[in-house]
Amino acid sequence: MSVKAFAAKLFAKRIHAKTQKWVINPVETQQQVFEALIKEAAQTQFGKDHDFSTIKTFSDFTQKVPVRDYEGLKHYVDKVVKGEENVLWKGKPLYFAKTSGTTSGAKYIPLTKESMPFHIQAARNAILSYIHETGKADFVSGKMIFLQGSPLLEEKNGIKLGRLSGIVAHFVPKYLQKNRMPSWETNCIEDWETKVNAIVEETINEDMSVISGIPSWVQMYFEKLKDKANKPVGEIFKNFNLFIYGGVNYEPYRAKFENLIGRKIDSIELFPASEGFFAYQDSQKEKGMLLLLNSGIFYEFIKADEFFTEHPKRYTIGEVELGVNYVLIISTNAGLWAYNIGDTIQFTSLKPYRVIVSGRIKHYISAFGEHVIGKEVESALKEVMEGTDVRVNEFTVAPQITPTEGLPYHEWFIEFENEPDNLEEFALKIDAAMRKQNVYYDDLIVGNVLRTLVITSVPKNGFQEYMKSIGKLGGQNKLPRLSNDRKIAQFFENK
Repeated sequence: MSVKAFAAKLFAKRIHAKTQKWVINPVETQQQVFEALIKEAAQTQFGKDHDFSTIKTFSDFTQKVPVRDYEGLKHYVDKVVKGEENVLWKGKPLYFAKTSGTTSGAKYIPLTKESMPFHIQAARNAILSYIHETGKADFVSGKMIFLQGSPLLEEKNGIKLGRLSGIVAHFVPKYLQKNRMPSWETNCIEDWETKVNAIVEETINEDMSVISGIPSWVQMYFEKLKDKANKPVGEIFKNFNLFIYGGVNYEPYRAKFENLIGRKIDSIELFPASEGFFAYQDSQKEKGMLLLLNSGIFYEFIKADEFFTEHPKRYTIGEVELGVNYVLIISTNAGLWAYNIGDTIQFTSLKPYRVIVSGRIKHYISAFGEHVIGKEVESALKEVMEGTDVRVNEFTVAPQITPTEGLPYHEWFIEFENEPDNLEEFALKIDAAMRKQNVYYDDLIVGNVLRTLVITSVPKNGFQEYMKSIGKLGGQNKLPRLSNDRKIAQFFENK
């Protein structure tokens, strides 16, 4: 064992002990975070507008601060972007994480000197947690790659802005810099395809031990590596044993990855976002990710099936239940207040509090009242693929409300690596798995409102072409698993 690996084990033990202190006191920890946030922001414009000085309890908070999404907070954010101080949080933010995707264009998510360290710390602690549990630390001596956005930052009214992954690149600790790839120059390439080709050239002869990124984009990197070397990724990188990912569920990609790598490897799931780093996988044995209750974020939870009612109940950590689909609401030390990030989660454990990301509140299909969510389609596909040679590169689902003939149906657009021998039979199996999970969907099939789902095969790299067509190829961009409309479907219909 190298000195570096030995030191990592000692450090991991120390951080684990530190983490346990708040893990065993979840409700008290969240209460402390809540009180600190209210106190720190009492003199900001937002704090004054919402009478923070009179807020003593969570009940006070829910009465004075409504749940908002980005559009709801935008008039405050616009002031911060213009350079005003003490608007949502004290002083000015250090950075803005610039993300796409609202009705009014780009989102500017503030990152403050209080919030930024937690992004870095959480990513570090995820790796240390893995070391502590497994005893595996040799990988720290190898090279690591983080497939991410460009670290080049713009400036707006004295505040730097860029993609979150690019901002984080500026905070990588010195002890990791020597091992980190790709080079700064390569990381700065904007065009994703050009960048991946450059990363392949740079890394193919290196001793890569840790690879990290969103699965769909790492897959592209692996395919290019395999094509160039004409052998599996696990043979190119003999010491590659850990894959770190976030942003989407890995399960639909697992079989494809194991085929590309040529063997099974350990993985760590993360739940980062521009708005905060919420959770990481703290165990290889247990399902779900540890919700970070001590990182400057106060969490609220609203049941997804009540979210669009007039006054849905807002729950705190001590009130949540297992297996319920909740919309995640956050208040943070970056100045987001009762903020709906758009993700839905489910708790897999309450001691400690572990979660899975079940989908997006906007990404669902309920064209007929079925309210199908991301977790259901992913679980159904995984179940049916198990024990088969079928491998899937990517997929999405859309309703077909007005078919040319017969009943409406859910249309699954799947890009297969290995197609099943009998596509119709495969579709029926997925349908049966869906019906088991979603009683509303089952009722619609039984009641002859819908017919069983239809699979449309997408040509190789079809989804990459789609993402490219909307200017979202690579980086942190993710293909929606579900849409309640046919925007994505139309792309393939028009081909």
